[in-house]
Amino acid sequence: MEISSRGERRTDIRDACREWAMSVLSAVQGGLYEAFSMFWETLWALVLGFGLSGAVQAFVSRGQMQAALGDHRPGTVSKAGFLGMVSSSCSYAAAALAKSLFARGADFTSSMAFMFASTNLVVELGIVLWLLIGWQFALAEFVGGAMMIAILAVVLPRVIPPAWIENARAGLTAGAKDAASQEHDHSHGEAVHDHRWQRVRTRAGWSDAAGYTISDLTMLRKELVIGFLVAGFATTLVPTSVWQSLFLTGHGFWSSLENAVLGPLLAILAFVCSIGNVPLAAALWVGGISFGGVISFVFADLITLPLPLRVRVS
Repeated sequence: MEISSRGERRTDIRDACREWAMSVLSAVQGGLYEAFSMFWETLWALVLGFGLSGAVQAFVSRGQMQAALGDHRPGTVSKAGFLGMVSSSCSYAAAALAKSLFARGADFTSSMAFMFASTNLVVELGIVLWLLIGWQFALAEFVGGAMMIAILAVVLPRVIPPAWIENARAGLTAGAKDAASQEHDHSHGEAVHDHRWQRVRTRAGWSDAAGYTISDLTMLRKELVIGFLVAGFATTLVPTSVWQSLFLTGHGFWSSLENAVLGPLLAILAFVCSIGNVPLAAALWVGGISFGGVISFVFADLITLPLPLRVRVS
C-alpha cells in the first residue's frame, strides 16, 4: 500500500513538472512568435530607413554638414533638422556625430537640433511607429519632434552663455587638433577633386552607401533584438492588470501626467535606444499606457542610461 502511494506521488510530481515545462515552452514560443511578427511587419521599413541613411552618409560629407550648420538662424536649424531626419537613427551615432560637428565649428544649437532630429524625426522611426501602433503616433512623433527642435532653437541661445559653449568646444578640440586638420584637408581635397554628389553615378559610391547601412544595422543590432524580444515577451507574459496598476486611468489630467512621467522613467531603465524603443512602446500601449505616455517613452531615447555615459567618455 505504501509503495503504491509513493508511486502515485511520483507520478503526480512528474505530471506537474511536465505541465510546468509545457507552460514555459508555450510562453517562450508565444513571446518569440510575437517578437518575430513585429520584426517581420517592420522589416521593409527598417531596410528603407537604413538604406536612406546609408545613402546620405555616403553622398553628403561631414564637412558639408558642418559648413551648413554654422549658425542658429531659422533656415540653418531647419537644415539641421532635415539632415538629422535622413541620417542614422542610432542614438549613439547621432550623439557622437553632433559632438564631432560641434567640435569642428558647427553651431551648438544647430548641432543639438541635428541630434534631436536624428532620434525623434528620423524616417524609419515614423514608419515603424505607423506600422506597429498607428498613424496617429507617427504624426505625433513628427509634430512633437519639430516642436522640440523649435523650442531648442529659441531656448538654448538664451540660457547657455557663449563662454560655456566656447569652453566646451575648446575642451573637445584640445586633444584632436591633428585629426581635425587631417580631416579638413581630406574634405577640402574631396570637395575640389571628387564631389560626393558625383559619386551617386558610380558603383563605388553605392558600395559605400551599402557599407554605411550595414554599419548602422551592426551598431543597432543589440537594441533591435532586445527591443523586439522584450516587447514580444511583455505582450504575452505580463498580465494586463500589471500594466493597469502602473499606469493610472480615469483621472483626467493626473492620469496623463503620471503616464507622461512614468514613460521616460521606463525608457531610462530599459537600456534600449532609438528604434528599439518602438516595439516596447507598442507593448506598453497594449498594456494600457496613455497616448502621451507612449510618445514620452519614445522621445526619451536620448536619456537612456548607457547613452550619456558613453557620450561623456567618447
